[in-house]
Amino acid sequence: MSQTEGARLFRKAWITGVRRHFPGEPKAGYLTPWEDTPEWERAAAGAVYAQVRQFVEVSEGHAARLTREQKGRFVATCWAAQMYRHFEDPKPGYVADWLDLPDWQRETDADIFEAIEKDLS
Repeated sequence: MSQTEGARLFRKAWITGVRRHFPGEPKAGYLTPWEDTPEWERAAAGAVYAQVRQFVEVSEGHAARLTREQKGRFVATCWAAQMYRHFEDPKPGYVADWLDLPDWQRETDADIFEAIEKDLS
């Protein structure tokens, strides 16, 4: 899968997770379709997809044994690094520590990891 296709998979998993886990009505920006997603966000999604893919591959599939929390933390950490890459002074919510993320976002990050994992199997 190309990095663009991986970024699209990431975005689709994000939107699916937000719809499933967000309490109430999510912000419109959380559900922005791929075509309207800013270029920096597309690039970040592709980079995080590539990091998760490589992580799963170098573990020879044993990353499947990680807990959902560990999977979600990995996605959140990779995302934070991309935010520092794209922004000199990113919004605090973009780079929040795992414990400071809302539950819906933690669950969505774990869903993203698992969607990438599933796509690779």
